[in-house]
Amino acid sequence: MNSVIGVSKKMTDAEFEKFCGENRDLRVERNSNLDVIIMSPVNSLSGNFGAEILWQLQSWNVAHGRKGLVFDSSAGFMLPDKSILSPDASWLTLAKWTPLSAEQKNRFAPVCPDFVIELRSKSDDLNELMEKMKAWINNGAKQAWLIDPYTETSYLFHDGIADIVTGFDKKLKAHAPLDGFELDLSMLREI
Repeated sequence: MNSVIGVSKKMTDAEFEKFCGENRDLRVERNSNLDVIIMSPVNSLSGNFGAEILWQLQSWNVAHGRKGLVFDSSAGFMLPDKSILSPDASWLTLAKWTPLSAEQKNRFAPVCPDFVIELRSKSDDLNELMEKMKAWINNGAKQAWLIDPYTETSYLFHDGIADIVTGFDKKLKAHAPLDGFELDLSMLREI
């Protein structure tokens, strides 16, 4: 998530989809109150960190038989609370993806990823990100990780709790359904 640069009026699903289609260059989400949030683009360093996270997640997915799909930060998901959010990285089981119609897959899929990672940018408000992580869990994500490369702190939300891991000399270890996935935080240190 990036810092908010503007909040628009409430929009219905159809209005929001049209707005996004007409403004493809904007990073946009919608909260559960149907307020549209326009965010600034990430800085270059955050973009590099995001690419590393996606690479590690996709590599694990391929090595473990592609039992799910990996999505980047441009993928939006319509959650049960009517918010439409776009995590920096996410993973969804094929069991949840396959039943969706072709039309649903080509829109903001009405499904919550099983696993999400949000990467804090320097301008992000930590409290807002913590609320977003809780929203992911409340909408059905099994695990939601918030990674702050500026303080080298990670917050791992799952089962109603948040574990805090400090230092980037560690690997974060996921649990079911991502058994075996480890995110090597040392790769997120600034070069």
